Amino acid sequence: MADLPPIRVNRAPVLTLWAAVVAERLGHPPDTALSLASAVAATAARAKARRLGIAEEGDRAKDSAPAKPQDTTRLLGKDVRLTHDADGVVLADAGEGKPAPAAPVAAYIARAFGSRLPEVREAMEALAARYDPDELNRIGFRLYAGFRPDIPEGVSGWGAKGELRLDRIKAAGVE
Repeated sequence: MADLPPIRVNRAPVLTLWAAVVAERLGHPPDTALSLASAVAATAARAKARRLGIAEEGDRAKDSAPAKPQDTTRLLGKDVRLTHDADGVVLADAGEGKPAPAAPVAAYIARAFGSRLPEVREAMEALAARYDPDELNRIGFRLYAGFRPDIPEGVSGWGAKGELRLDRIKAAGVE
């Protein structure tokens, strides 16, 4: 069976889905994983915006606000502050102790990938399963860099869609 055509998608939902898959591989429940993934993608987007000169340096405070060590987790090289929702579910801290809910993240990913979401998730889960969880978390961002969509350099690439190819996900990390 021939590979299906690539998926035209922005990098942000690709990173968000990948981070959620990695978080689940680390043992986080799905809602927590989605919330953490959103925080990782937002941190990466703010850092890129600063590099491109399209964000204020004041935005850095969102990435470096102090947190107690027991109130954070590390995902794909990013420290994510934690809090709980009203039901006690551990979620990323969206700021000032406010939980970042999972439902909008799930909807965002579903919109971005459409009917192709199951096959993309399956490819990412297969990649994640090839690694010990701690090793996956350590090298996961590098793996993502190997399969993320190619976009134009600089400001012209901000928000641009590129082609996500399932074969690149399946081949990621293979030397």
